[in-house]
Amino acid sequence: MLERHDIDQAFDRLHGGGPRFVRRTPLWRLPGEQLGVAAAEVWLKLEHLQVGGSFKARGMMNRLLSQPLPASGVIIASGGNAGIATAAAAQALGVRCEVFVPEVSPEAKRRRLRQLGAEVVVTGAAYADAYEACMARQRATGALLTHAYDQPEVVAGAGTLAREIEEDVGLPDAVLVSVGGGGLIGGVSAWFEQRCRVVALEPELAPTLYRAREAGRPVDVAVSGVAADSLGARRIGELGWALTQRHVRDALLLPDADIAAARQTLWEEFRLAVEPAAALGLAALRSGAWATRAGERVCLVVCGANIDPATL
Repeated sequence: MLERHDIDQAFDRLHGGGPRFVRRTPLWRLPGEQLGVAAAEVWLKLEHLQVGGSFKARGMMNRLLSQPLPASGVIIASGGNAGIATAAAAQALGVRCEVFVPEVSPEAKRRRLRQLGAEVVVTGAAYADAYEACMARQRATGALLTHAYDQPEVVAGAGTLAREIEEDVGLPDAVLVSVGGGGLIGGVSAWFEQRCRVVALEPELAPTLYRAREAGRPVDVAVSGVAADSLGARRIGELGWALTQRHVRDALLLPDADIAAARQTLWEEFRLAVEPAAALGLAALRSGAWATRAGERVCLVVCGANIDPATL
């Protein structure tokens, strides 16, 4: 099971003597009334400003720095952000990168992958199909596999985001985290443990963790909707499942309409150009799905900048 010391090691690896790749992203502290919610403060961890536009850079570079790199380079299946992060890390280290993406992945993300020097293979209707093709290719080439969300180094890297929050402003009363395959919430919950409430948020049309909890184990689910390209894992990862079972009590579903409205608010009021997946925290607060109390400090992870601005 992943522990806080694993995250400390990842943090030292990412910010120590190696490549200066991962950014320490800023955190905004806003009065709750500015967002129309009851919380005393809302903290926005601006992880969309991370290398590659998402928190994935943390886990992918930690994975590459933790393992021997074969001549065949690295390989990943990704809806986009994890692939971009892997490609950026591989470029920084001077190694080859191959990325398998599903047909649902936006052209903006594919274009960014190619700009980073990755070979992009578009295959399958959903992430699971791209992953199957990726695994077949990995067996043939021996490239180092980076998983989008279900490797210890990847989850520990994601957890460094939570360590930064605590170092910068202390413990929040609650932190709201969007869930796809479970890597981010796994890392965040492993760092905070039960010292604050970590809340899992998913779109109604991509309920991997929610359905797993209903079934008592990870299960395959159908995924679609506005955030499917970044929160489109069909099954919660084993690490994310184990860590959320240990540390996360609340898992909530949000309708696409609320997510889209919150995303528009982030753009119109704060000029944050982000993916729908970045808006679930604000959607939960403004819709009342997660009810805050007076005096609380609530942290939202704003993550995912690989979009076509015209969609805003």
